[in-house]
Amino acid sequence: MQTSYLNLLEDFTYFDPRADVDVSRRNLPHWRQEGRTYFVTFRIHDSLPQEKLTALRKARDEWLANNPEPWTPDQRHEYHEQFSGRVQQWLDEGHGSCLLREPAPAQIVASALKHFDAQRYDLAAWVVMPNHVHALLTPRPGFDLGKILHSWKSFSAHEINKLKGRGGDVWQHETYDHIVRDPESLWHFAKYIVDNPRQAGVQVDHVESSIKIS
Repeated sequence: MQTSYLNLLEDFTYFDPRADVDVSRRNLPHWRQEGRTYFVTFRIHDSLPQEKLTALRKARDEWLANNPEPWTPDQRHEYHEQFSGRVQQWLDEGHGSCLLREPAPAQIVASALKHFDAQRYDLAAWVVMPNHVHALLTPRPGFDLGKILHSWKSFSAHEINKLKGRGGDVWQHETYDHIVRDPESLWHFAKYIVDNPRQAGVQVDHVESSIKIS
C-alpha cells in the first residue's frame, strides 16, 4: 500500500494513547474512546464448538492473570493476536448452523447494519458471513458503540426468530471489538473484511467497503 493512499485514510479517527480510555469487561475486555473507529465481530450463538471455547477461556484467563491492566500497546496486540485472531480462524471453519448462509436471514442482518449508517455511525466496511459478522465503523457523537451493537443484534434476532417461527438465542452475547490504531491498521482491517469470504471459501451476497482495496 502506497504512502499517498495512507494519507487518504487520515479522516478516520484512531486510538489515542494520551486520551482517557473507558475499559469494561464481561468475559472480554472492551476499550472505548469517544469518536474512534472500531473493528467489531459478532457471531451466531452456536458458531464455535464448546470444547474450543473452554480451552480458549482457560488460556485467556491464564494470560490475563499474568498481564494485569493497564496494558502496553504490545500486550494489547498480543492479546488480540492470541485470542481474537484464533476465534476469527475458527469462525471461518464454518461450525454450527451457519444460519446466515440463508439469503433471508442474511438480508435481515445487512438491513440492520445499514439502517442508521451515516446517521448514528459511519460504516467503512462490513460483511455478513455464514456464522458471523464483521464491521468497521465510527460511532457519531452521542452514540455509544455498545448500544449500536445491541441494536443490531436485538433487532436482527427478533426478525430472524419471527421469520423462522421460533424463539431463543440467535447471537452469542459477547462481541469482539478493537479500536483501530492507525491508517495502515484500518486498511488491513478493511482488506480482511473484503477478503474474508474468499479466505473462508464461501460465497456471500453482503459485503461492502468504502475503502478502496487493491
